[in-house]
Amino acid sequence: MKASDLFVKSLEAEGVEYVFGIPGEENLDLLESLRRSKIRLILTRHEQAAGFMAATYGRLTGRTGVCLATLGPGATNFVTAAAYAQLGGMPMLMVTGQKPIKSSKQGHFQIVDVVRMMEPLTKYTRQIVSIANIPAAVREAVRQAEEERPGATHLELPEDVAHEEGDGKPIPKSYSRRPIAEEKAVARAVEAITRAKHPLLMIGAGGNRKTTTKMLREFVDQIGIPFFTTQMGKGVIDESHPMWLGNATLSDGDFVHRAIDHADCIINVGHDVIEKPPFFMRSGDAEKTVIHVNFLGAEVDTVYFPQIEVVGDIANAVWQLKESLKERQEHWDFARFKEIKEHFEAHLVKGQHDDRFPMYPVRLVNDVYETTPADGIVCLDNGMYKIWFARYYRAHEPNSLLLDNALASMGAGLPSAIATKIVHPDRKVMAVCGDGGFMMNSQELETAVRLKLDLVILILRDDAFGMIRWKQENMNFPDYGMTLANPDFVAYAQSYGAKGHRIGSAAEFAPLVRECFATPGVHVIDVPIDYSDNERVLNREIKRLSAQL
Repeated sequence: MKASDLFVKSLEAEGVEYVFGIPGEENLDLLESLRRSKIRLILTRHEQAAGFMAATYGRLTGRTGVCLATLGPGATNFVTAAAYAQLGGMPMLMVTGQKPIKSSKQGHFQIVDVVRMMEPLTKYTRQIVSIANIPAAVREAVRQAEEERPGATHLELPEDVAHEEGDGKPIPKSYSRRPIAEEKAVARAVEAITRAKHPLLMIGAGGNRKTTTKMLREFVDQIGIPFFTTQMGKGVIDESHPMWLGNATLSDGDFVHRAIDHADCIINVGHDVIEKPPFFMRSGDAEKTVIHVNFLGAEVDTVYFPQIEVVGDIANAVWQLKESLKERQEHWDFARFKEIKEHFEAHLVKGQHDDRFPMYPVRLVNDVYETTPADGIVCLDNGMYKIWFARYYRAHEPNSLLLDNALASMGAGLPSAIATKIVHPDRKVMAVCGDGGFMMNSQELETAVRLKLDLVILILRDDAFGMIRWKQENMNFPDYGMTLANPDFVAYAQSYGAKGHRIGSAAEFAPLVRECFATPGVHVIDVPIDYSDNERVLNREIKRLSAQL
C-alpha cells in the first residue's frame, strides 16, 4: 500500500467527509489518493480560506475539519486559520506537504520549518518520516483536535514519504468518556447557590457543546435562574427565554453589568479567558461568589479568580447541579433582575425602524433577524457590526449566529458561511461582512458559485475600517488612515457568476433579503451603513442609561 493511500484511509476511519484546500506538487500522491476516496475535496482559492472553512466545519459538528496545503507559502497561509481554530476552540487538522526529506535536489527552495512554525499555534504538530508512523499520527492529531479544549493540529507529509510503499492499517478510535466533576466540588457549589439571594448564570464558549446545551436548557427551565451569555455563548439557550438578561458584548457599563453587580453568586459555565472579560472580579469584592464550571480548571488572571471550581464534563456537572438543587429556592429574589431586563428590552428596540440611509445598525440587525428563518444561520466576519449584532440579535439556537470573539480575524465571514452551507445544505445561510473584511477573502465567491451553493452575502459598506475608526474616535485622535475605496460590488459579484444587488433605501433591504433567500444561487447585497452613532450609543448612551438603574 502506498503511504498516501494509508493516510487517506486513516482520515476515512476518523469519519472525515471533506478536505478543504489547495494542493501543490508535493502532495500530488495524496491528491490522487483523495480522488479514489469517498472524501470530497473542496478546492478553494486561498489556503487561509480553506483553514477558516475547516475550522467552521469543526465548530459546527464537533468533528475535526481537515484542510490541505503544499509546503512553503501554502503552509504559511494556514497560520491565521491555525490561530483562529486554536483560540476559538474549533477542532481542525492541517495537512501540509514538504520536499523529499531523504534526498533533495532543490536545495532550500521553498523550505520553511513548518512543524516548528506551527508549535505555538497548535495542540499537536508532527512531520511524518515513515509510512509506519501514519496511523498513529493521524489518530493522535484527530484525538487532540477534538479533546477538550478543542483546537488546531498539524501533520506534514513529505513528498517521498507519501510515495512510500509498505503495510499498515488505521488505528480505530478508542472508547472514552470525559472525567466527571467530583461530588464534593458539586456539593460546595450547590451550597453556595442555595445560600445566595440573587444567583445568576453565565454561559460562555465552553457551554456551546451539543450535550451541554440540552442540560443548560433543562437547568434554567427547572431551577429558574436568570442567565446571560458571552458573545461565543449566544444561542446556547434561546434568547427569547424570559430569564435571558442579555449578552456581555461590552466589557462594562451595559444593562447586563448592573445584573452582574447585583448578583451575589455567579455560576460561570464554560468561561474561556480567550474572550474579552464578560465581567471584572475585584479582590475586595468578598460578597460575590463565582463558581467556575468547565472541562478544565480556571485560568486565573487579574480579573478572574473563582472561589469554587467544578471541573469535569460540563453537561454532567450541570446535571448534577440540577439534580441537587431540584427547584427554585423560595428565598431567591429576582425582582432587581426583572427590572433591569425591562429597561434592557426597552433599549433594544430603539432604532429598529429607523429609516435613515445609509442604514442604521440597529435597523439592519432587526431586519436581518426578521427575514432570517428561525433555523437560519448568520455568519459574521469581524468588524464594527459584530458589536451591534452580538448585543441586538436574538439567537434562538446554538451556532445560529456564528461570530469569533477569540482571534477575531477579518476575512473569515465568507469562508465560514461556505462551510456552514456545506454542513447544513437545507438551512438558510447568510454571511455578514464589512467591506474591509470581505475583500480579504472575496475570491471565495468563485468557490461558492462553483459549488452551486445558495448563499446570501451582505457587504456592509462604510468605505473604511469602521471598528478601528470607532476606537480612534473614542481615544480622541483625528480621523486618519481608515478610509478606503471599494470596487463596484454588484459588478464584482456578477464577474464571478453571482447575483449582485444594491439598495437605495432602508425600506428596500428586508424585501430584497427575502427575495434572495427565496432565489437559488449566490447573492451579494451592497448595503451602505451609517456608523455615526457608534460613539454616542455604545460608549455613552448605554452607560448613562444603565447607570441610572
